Amino acid sequence: MKKGILLINLGTPKSPTAKHLRPYLRRFLGDKRVIATPDVIWKPVLELMILPRRPKFSAQMYKKIWSAEYGSPLAYYTKRQAELLQALVPDTVVKYAFSYGEPDISQVLAEFEAQKVTELCIIALYPQYSTTTVGSVSDDVMRFYHKRTYVPNIKFVTSFYESEAYLKLLADKIKEYWSKKVYDKLIISYHGIPESYVKKGDPYQAQCEETTAKLEAMLPDIEILHTYQSKFGPAKWLEPATDETIKHLPKQGCKKLLVISPSFVADCLETLYELELENRTYFEQAGGEVYDVVPCLNDDPEFVAFLKDLSK
Repeated sequence: MKKGILLINLGTPKSPTAKHLRPYLRRFLGDKRVIATPDVIWKPVLELMILPRRPKFSAQMYKKIWSAEYGSPLAYYTKRQAELLQALVPDTVVKYAFSYGEPDISQVLAEFEAQKVTELCIIALYPQYSTTTVGSVSDDVMRFYHKRTYVPNIKFVTSFYESEAYLKLLADKIKEYWSKKVYDKLIISYHGIPESYVKKGDPYQAQCEETTAKLEAMLPDIEILHTYQSKFGPAKWLEPATDETIKHLPKQGCKKLLVISPSFVADCLETLYELELENRTYFEQAGGEVYDVVPCLNDDPEFVAFLKDLSK
């Protein structure tokens, strides 16, 4: 018996350029799990309206978070998580892959196959399940094994929002910040999805709300607001929106704000640009005085140890 662990996250362009954003966005926005609009409607919009313009715009945002030392933060921290986890389980083959980017899921599954792994644990690095993320990962995995002669024993971790260890990691990070400064409120911001997906049965909203409820119970002295970020397109998304909430807080007497986003385990465009830069500007322009964002769990040794326990 040979064991393997595969960590899977969303992905990232190769570089913060329109040249590399275009294929990344084509693949990401072309995923039917992400955009459920029929192809006859969506493909012309994607190819003729979005891809000619959006890559250049997105590249400017990526440039502001791109590290001169290690490039994409998401790629860097996902790789670090795999490397540190490998050190904890030397007798297990640990790898990482991305849904949209390199290394690709099918490519890495083929590597496990070549190494004759017979017991494979796949951890989708999304604490809360959504068809747009974990559902897409499942599609890629099943597509790879659909016609394979041999399929290993697979354990697929599709969510971990209920884990007390995960929640404690978040609560401890919040307490650490709260003990060093005076804040008026804490915003817990989750990546949003269209409301229509929830109506079709996606449990994401319920799992986000449960995450917040459990954190509220662990942080009884902190006033918490629950919001959703990263809206894309004209469809109605989950509310309240993080950016609109932040814009109005200073007028309501909240001048000192702490923000955390538990739907991400590695810092990325949504945390480093959207929350750290864009929403900071909204808050300060509205009269806010103190604005801090709690980093994602990233390569925290305690989080890596949690991943080890999760794989058992």
